[in-house]
Amino acid sequence: MHSPTLTILAALLTALVTAVLYAVWHFNKNIPGLRLWMLSFLCSSIFTVSLLARSWLPEVVGVVISQGFVALGAYLCLLAGRMYMGRRPFSHLYAVVGIGVLVALSVVFTVVIPHLGMRFLLAGLGAGVCYLLTARTLAAGGMHRVPARYLLAGVLGLHGLFLLLRPALFTLGGAGPGALPGAGPMVQISQFVVLEAIVAVVLLGFGALILANEFITSELRHLAEVDPLTSVFNRRAFFTLLDKAVSSAQRTHTPVPVLVLDLDLGHFKTINDTWGHRAGDDVLRHFVALGLRCLRKEDVMGRLGGEEFAIFLPNAGAEGARAVAERLRLLVESHPATAGARSIPLTVSIGIALCGPGDSAGAALQRADEAMYLAKQRGRNRVEMSGPLTPAAAPAVVATAA
Repeated sequence: MHSPTLTILAALLTALVTAVLYAVWHFNKNIPGLRLWMLSFLCSSIFTVSLLARSWLPEVVGVVISQGFVALGAYLCLLAGRMYMGRRPFSHLYAVVGIGVLVALSVVFTVVIPHLGMRFLLAGLGAGVCYLLTARTLAAGGMHRVPARYLLAGVLGLHGLFLLLRPALFTLGGAGPGALPGAGPMVQISQFVVLEAIVAVVLLGFGALILANEFITSELRHLAEVDPLTSVFNRRAFFTLLDKAVSSAQRTHTPVPVLVLDLDLGHFKTINDTWGHRAGDDVLRHFVALGLRCLRKEDVMGRLGGEEFAIFLPNAGAEGARAVAERLRLLVESHPATAGARSIPLTVSIGIALCGPGDSAGAALQRADEAMYLAKQRGRNRVEMSGPLTPAAAPAVVATAA
């Protein structure tokens, strides 16, 4: 198989991958970096077409097009990787200067000092560095948690290394630094270079699609597990996580404190009736922000419904749970919410229960809920703690704060 045939195949595959990425991006424009990956493959398509049209173009024009679009495609790939990972983009000024220098040097080694080897070296230098930087950017998050990122990072890293080391192949093949690849071994090496490009295009295209699928799956999981208003876990996800925490704690015979919290403010419905539902939403988000300030990374907060929330505190005893609840109660009391120019005073009633060995998550949550309602009955803005219980014992509640 001759190199022109391989180049045509590379052009067709690159155009196909570009079209597929465009279709996916068109219907999923919220996927970070996907548009830039599509534009990166579009640059690669233009490059392969320029190779096929090289005999009809002035040499210097062909060099400018090929060198410029190779470097631009690699830079767009780097930007796509950084955007997908939530990193800040580089200043485009550096990219413009870098690509301009590469293209200018390529023109020099075409018109002033004809030297094919140097042009070949420049073509791989900028692109290779960009692909290696992209690989380093994507290789984060944990192999077991996000294997697709590491798979694509591996392909990008190998492709980047190949581009940087590619000029050595022609030296080993027997061509001088400025010589054109001749017959025999040089033809085989040039075909190998095109084959590597074809494999890289296919694998990078699949990698970009896998990352798009990873993002969509993550978004669906987020929608299924997170309350859209307050961005804490919803009821179903909270119960699932609580069950797992209780199972883990029971293996070590340690209790898991469970808190149930309910906003007071003259029955929360008053806020919606007085200031509107938007103000009620703002109050809930304000309350959650205050609650998260009192929690550690391992603590979990969820919205059970309406203005009722729950928290569980792994590796925290009764005293630690009481301290967290009291700190949260005071924080809510001292930080009123705002609705426009108006200040809305808030208080919260909190019930605490310990989920001990042999206990169930549902039973502990029920006891915490009963303790919270007792706090309501005793005047609101209180913390009440369920007494030490066995699963079958009747709920005894102890006041801990007023």
